Amino acid sequence: MNPQDLQTHLGQQVALSEWVEVTQARIQAFADATGDQQFIHVDPERAAQGPFGGTIAHGFLTLSLLAGEFMTRGGSPEIEGARMVVNYGLNRVRFIAPVRAGARLRNRAVLQAAEPGTGFVQITVLNTIEIDGSDKPACTAESVFRVYL
Repeated sequence: MNPQDLQTHLGQQVALSEWVEVTQARIQAFADATGDQQFIHVDPERAAQGPFGGTIAHGFLTLSLLAGEFMTRGGSPEIEGARMVVNYGLNRVRFIAPVRAGARLRNRAVLQAAEPGTGFVQITVLNTIEIDGSDKPACTAESVFRVYL
């Protein structure tokens, strides 16, 4: 996408990632990295007795896929001539549906705003992290990026 044409893409889908599987091993690795060892994430036997019927991913694990997996798998807009893209923050995050171990997720990105700065353009993207086979998304989040040209 050409930076000069960003305004014409407001409200439009600008990226759709490939599916990413959230395995129990990934959930455990996230628990180990963050220290969040709550049983609903790491104990399949105990979690099976809970409201989700098994282990679920941490909400922040789901959100963190925006910074890695989804970025490298087509889930963020490509801006022509970008030298560097910096995560500037989040405006709004909601964890809507649980992500069960073994689920597949993908990100659908819609451009909400594009504001020029000195040497960069700041874009706001509404991310909807979808769960394969579910009507409800796992998460929605507005990401703000500075795209340096």
